[in-house]
Amino acid sequence: MQLKNVYDAADALAPFALSCEYCDTYGMHDNSGILLDCGREVTGVLCALDLSERAVAEAKRAGANVIFTHHPAIFYPISSLAAGDPLTACAVAGISVISAHLNLDCAPGGIDEELMLGLGGSGARLMHRLSDGGYGRVYAVQEEPLSAFAERIRARFCTERIVMYGDRPVSRVASFCGAGMDEHSVAFALAEGADTFVSSDGKHHHIAALAARGVNVVLLTHYAAEQYGFLRFAQNLKNKLKGVPVCTFTDERLL
Repeated sequence: MQLKNVYDAADALAPFALSCEYCDTYGMHDNSGILLDCGREVTGVLCALDLSERAVAEAKRAGANVIFTHHPAIFYPISSLAAGDPLTACAVAGISVISAHLNLDCAPGGIDEELMLGLGGSGARLMHRLSDGGYGRVYAVQEEPLSAFAERIRARFCTERIVMYGDRPVSRVASFCGAGMDEHSVAFALAEGADTFVSSDGKHHHIAALAARGVNVVLLTHYAAEQYGFLRFAQNLKNKLKGVPVCTFTDERLL
Protein backbone atom coordinates (compact mmCIF):
# COMPACT_ATOMS: atom_id res chain seq x y z
CA MET A 1 0.00 0.00 0.00
CA GLN A 2 1.20 3.50 -0.86
CA LEU A 3 0.80 6.71 1.13
CA LYS A 4 -1.67 7.96 -1.48
CA ASN A 5 -3.95 5.06 -0.59
CA VAL A 6 -4.07 6.24 3.04
CA TYR A 7 -4.80 9.79 1.86
CA ASP A 8 -7.58 8.57 -0.43
CA ALA A 9 -9.20 6.53 2.36
CA ALA A 10 -9.18 9.58 4.65
CA ASP A 11 -10.46 11.77 1.82
CA ALA A 12 -13.45 9.45 1.37
CA LEU A 13 -14.33 9.92 5.06
CA ALA A 14 -13.51 13.62 5.45
CA PRO A 15 -12.88 15.22 2.05
CA PHE A 16 -9.84 17.48 2.09
CA ALA A 17 -11.73 19.83 -0.23
CA LEU A 18 -13.86 20.80 2.77
CA SER A 19 -10.81 22.39 4.35
CA CYS A 20 -10.28 24.60 1.30
CA GLU A 21 -13.98 25.42 1.15
CA TYR A 22 -14.06 26.38 4.82
CA CYS A 23 -11.00 28.61 4.51
CA ASP A 24 -12.31 30.29 1.37
CA THR A 25 -15.82 30.80 2.73
CA TYR A 26 -15.08 31.86 6.30
CA GLY A 27 -11.60 33.37 6.06
CA MET A 28 -9.75 30.68 7.98
CA HIS A 29 -6.30 29.13 7.58
CA ASP A 30 -5.41 25.45 7.44
CA ASN A 31 -2.71 23.07 6.22
CA SER A 32 -4.24 19.64 5.81
CA GLY A 33 -2.98 16.85 3.57
CA ILE A 34 0.25 14.91 3.09
CA LEU A 35 2.83 16.95 5.01
CA LEU A 36 5.77 14.52 4.92
CA ASP A 37 6.17 11.80 2.30
CA CYS A 38 9.10 9.47 2.91
CA GLY A 39 8.28 7.45 -0.20
CA ARG A 40 8.00 4.06 1.48
CA GLU A 41 5.50 1.24 1.29
CA VAL A 42 3.06 1.63 4.19
CA THR A 43 3.68 -0.88 6.99
CA GLY A 44 1.20 0.57 9.46
CA VAL A 45 -0.66 3.74 10.45
CA LEU A 46 -0.73 5.40 13.85
CA CYS A 47 -3.56 7.87 14.45
CA ALA A 48 -2.73 10.60 16.97
CA LEU A 49 -4.39 13.94 17.64
CA ASP A 50 -0.96 15.66 17.65
CA LEU A 51 2.44 14.93 16.20
CA SER A 52 4.35 14.68 19.48
CA GLU A 53 7.48 12.94 20.70
CA ARG A 54 5.29 10.35 22.42
CA ALA A 55 3.30 9.71 19.24
CA VAL A 56 6.50 9.21 17.24
CA ALA A 57 7.84 6.81 19.86
CA GLU A 58 4.58 4.85 19.80
CA ALA A 59 4.66 4.66 16.00
CA LYS A 60 8.18 3.21 16.12
CA ARG A 61 7.14 0.71 18.78
CA ALA A 62 4.10 -0.36 16.74
CA GLY A 63 6.02 -0.63 13.47
CA ALA A 64 3.92 2.10 11.83
CA ASN A 65 5.61 4.26 9.24
CA VAL A 66 2.69 6.66 8.78
CA ILE A 67 1.33 8.98 11.46
CA PHE A 68 -2.11 10.43 10.79
CA THR A 69 -2.85 13.50 12.92
CA HIS A 70 -5.76 15.86 13.37
CA HIS A 71 -3.74 18.95 14.25
CA PRO A 72 -1.44 19.78 11.32
CA ALA A 73 2.17 18.84 11.91
CA ILE A 74 3.01 22.02 9.97
CA PHE A 75 0.41 24.77 10.32
CA TYR A 76 2.19 27.94 9.24
CA PRO A 77 5.39 28.03 7.13
CA ILE A 78 8.47 27.14 9.17
CA SER A 79 12.00 28.40 8.65
CA SER A 80 13.98 25.68 10.43
CA LEU A 81 13.82 22.28 12.10
CA ALA A 82 15.93 21.03 15.02
CA ALA A 83 17.13 17.50 15.71
CA GLY A 84 14.65 17.02 18.54
CA ASP A 85 11.55 18.14 16.64
CA PRO A 86 8.96 15.37 16.09
CA LEU A 87 8.82 16.13 12.36
CA THR A 88 12.60 15.74 12.09
CA ALA A 89 12.39 12.48 13.99
CA CYS A 90 9.76 11.26 11.53
CA ALA A 91 11.91 12.16 8.53
CA VAL A 92 14.95 10.40 10.00
CA ALA A 93 12.90 7.30 10.83
CA GLY A 94 11.12 7.23 7.45
CA ILE A 95 7.71 7.95 8.97
CA SER A 96 5.36 9.87 6.68
CA VAL A 97 2.80 12.31 8.10
CA ILE A 98 -0.74 13.15 7.00
CA SER A 99 -2.92 15.69 8.80
CA ALA A 100 -6.68 16.24 8.49
CA HIS A 101 -7.77 19.35 10.38
CA LEU A 102 -10.68 21.56 9.32
CA ASN A 103 -12.02 18.95 6.92
CA LEU A 104 -12.21 16.46 9.78
CA ASP A 105 -13.80 19.05 12.07
CA CYS A 106 -16.52 19.81 9.52
CA ALA A 107 -17.22 16.55 7.71
CA PRO A 108 -20.43 14.63 8.38
CA GLY A 109 -19.48 12.22 11.15
CA GLY A 110 -16.46 14.41 11.87
CA ILE A 111 -15.15 15.75 15.14
CA ASP A 112 -17.62 18.62 15.61
CA GLU A 113 -20.61 16.39 14.92
CA GLU A 114 -19.24 13.65 17.18
CA LEU A 115 -18.88 16.19 19.99
CA MET A 116 -22.59 16.92 19.64
CA LEU A 117 -23.49 13.23 19.61
CA GLY A 118 -21.33 12.60 22.66
CA LEU A 119 -23.20 15.35 24.48
CA GLY A 120 -26.51 13.69 23.65
CA GLY A 121 -27.69 16.01 20.87
CA SER A 122 -29.08 15.62 17.38
CA GLY A 123 -30.80 17.66 14.68
CA ALA A 124 -28.51 20.67 14.96
CA ARG A 125 -28.60 24.12 13.44
CA LEU A 126 -25.18 24.88 11.95
CA MET A 127 -23.20 28.09 12.46
CA HIS A 128 -20.91 27.61 9.44
CA ARG A 129 -22.56 25.48 6.78
CA LEU A 130 -20.57 23.91 3.95
CA SER A 131 -21.58 22.03 0.82
CA ASP A 132 -21.38 18.91 3.00
CA GLY A 133 -21.32 19.24 6.78
CA GLY A 134 -20.21 22.32 8.67
CA TYR A 135 -18.99 23.66 12.00
CA GLY A 136 -20.67 24.89 15.18
CA ARG A 137 -23.96 23.46 16.38
CA VAL A 138 -26.98 24.29 18.52
CA TYR A 139 -29.38 21.49 19.39
CA ALA A 140 -31.74 20.10 22.00
CA VAL A 141 -30.76 17.53 24.63
CA GLN A 142 -32.82 15.77 27.26
CA GLU A 143 -33.21 18.26 30.09
CA GLU A 144 -31.11 17.62 33.18
CA PRO A 145 -29.31 19.60 35.89
CA LEU A 146 -25.95 21.06 34.92
CA SER A 147 -24.22 18.84 37.48
CA ALA A 148 -25.69 15.70 35.88
CA PHE A 149 -24.74 16.96 32.41
CA ALA A 150 -21.15 17.45 33.60
CA GLU A 151 -20.99 13.98 35.13
CA ARG A 152 -22.17 12.47 31.88
CA ILE A 153 -19.43 14.38 30.03
CA ARG A 154 -16.77 13.10 32.44
CA ALA A 155 -17.82 9.52 31.80
CA ARG A 156 -18.35 9.79 28.04
CA PHE A 157 -15.21 11.80 27.26
CA CYS A 158 -12.98 10.06 29.82
CA THR A 159 -11.88 13.30 31.47
CA GLU A 160 -11.91 14.85 34.93
CA ARG A 161 -10.80 18.29 33.70
CA ILE A 162 -14.03 20.22 33.25
CA VAL A 163 -14.61 23.88 34.13
CA MET A 164 -18.22 24.95 34.65
CA TYR A 165 -20.01 28.27 35.07
CA GLY A 166 -23.74 28.63 35.77
CA ASP A 167 -26.54 26.67 37.40
CA ARG A 168 -29.37 26.48 34.84
CA PRO A 169 -30.85 23.15 33.78
CA VAL A 170 -29.43 22.03 30.45
CA SER A 171 -31.84 21.54 27.54
CA ARG A 172 -30.42 23.44 24.54
CA VAL A 173 -26.69 23.21 23.91
CA ALA A 174 -24.28 25.07 21.66
CA SER A 175 -21.06 23.15 21.06
CA PHE A 176 -17.90 23.92 19.10
CA CYS A 177 -15.01 21.45 18.98
CA GLY A 178 -11.48 22.67 19.67
CA ALA A 179 -10.85 26.34 20.39
CA GLY A 180 -14.33 27.29 19.22
CA MET A 181 -15.21 30.08 21.64
CA ASP A 182 -15.07 33.46 19.91
CA GLU A 183 -17.31 36.43 19.13
CA HIS A 184 -19.07 34.58 16.29
CA SER A 185 -19.83 31.40 18.22
CA VAL A 186 -21.00 33.33 21.29
CA ALA A 187 -23.33 35.43 19.15
CA PHE A 188 -24.63 32.33 17.35
CA ALA A 189 -25.31 30.51 20.64
CA LEU A 190 -27.21 33.49 22.04
CA ALA A 191 -29.21 34.03 18.85
CA GLU A 192 -30.21 30.36 18.81
CA GLY A 193 -31.39 30.39 22.43
CA ALA A 194 -28.77 28.03 23.86
CA ASP A 195 -28.80 27.69 27.64
CA THR A 196 -25.39 25.93 27.70
CA PHE A 197 -22.19 26.60 25.73
CA VAL A 198 -19.63 23.78 25.40
CA SER A 199 -16.15 24.26 23.93
CA SER A 200 -12.46 24.53 24.96
CA ASP A 201 -9.79 27.20 25.49
CA GLY A 202 -12.30 29.84 26.57
CA LYS A 203 -11.22 33.44 27.07
CA HIS A 204 -12.48 35.38 30.05
CA HIS A 205 -14.40 38.08 28.17
CA HIS A 206 -16.37 35.48 26.20
CA ILE A 207 -17.18 33.53 29.35
CA ALA A 208 -18.26 36.77 31.04
CA ALA A 209 -20.49 37.69 28.09
CA LEU A 210 -22.26 34.34 28.27
CA ALA A 211 -22.56 34.43 32.04
CA ALA A 212 -24.10 37.90 31.84
CA ARG A 213 -26.86 36.44 29.67
CA GLY A 214 -27.43 33.54 32.06
CA VAL A 215 -25.89 30.90 29.79
CA ASN A 216 -24.01 27.98 31.33
CA VAL A 217 -20.43 27.51 30.13
CA VAL A 218 -18.76 24.09 30.13
CA LEU A 219 -15.10 23.91 29.08
CA LEU A 220 -13.45 20.59 28.30
CA THR A 221 -9.78 20.25 27.54
CA HIS A 222 -9.13 20.77 23.84
CA TYR A 223 -7.72 17.25 23.75
CA ALA A 224 -10.73 15.55 25.34
CA ALA A 225 -13.24 17.42 23.21
CA GLU A 226 -11.54 16.32 19.98
CA GLN A 227 -10.05 12.93 20.83
CA TYR A 228 -13.57 11.55 21.29
CA GLY A 229 -14.46 12.08 17.62
CA PHE A 230 -10.94 11.44 16.36
CA LEU A 231 -10.98 7.91 17.77
CA ARG A 232 -14.18 7.21 15.86
CA PHE A 233 -12.60 8.53 12.68
CA ALA A 234 -9.56 6.29 13.29
CA GLN A 235 -11.83 3.26 13.56
CA ASN A 236 -13.52 4.17 10.26
CA LEU A 237 -10.11 4.65 8.64
CA LYS A 238 -9.05 1.24 9.92
CA ASN A 239 -12.12 -0.30 8.34
CA LYS A 240 -11.15 1.19 4.98
CA LEU A 241 -7.47 0.23 5.08
CA LYS A 242 -7.73 -3.52 4.84
CA GLY A 243 -4.47 -5.37 5.23
CA VAL A 244 -2.56 -2.56 6.95
CA PRO A 245 -2.44 -2.28 10.75
CA VAL A 246 -4.05 0.91 12.08
CA CYS A 247 -3.62 1.82 15.76
CA THR A 248 -4.31 4.87 17.90
CA PHE A 249 -2.37 6.86 20.46
CA THR A 250 -3.98 8.74 23.35
CA ASP A 251 -1.93 11.07 25.53
CA GLU A 252 -3.61 10.53 28.89
CA ARG A 253 -1.85 13.61 30.31
CA LEU A 254 -3.97 15.88 28.13
CA LEU A 255 -7.45 14.43 28.62
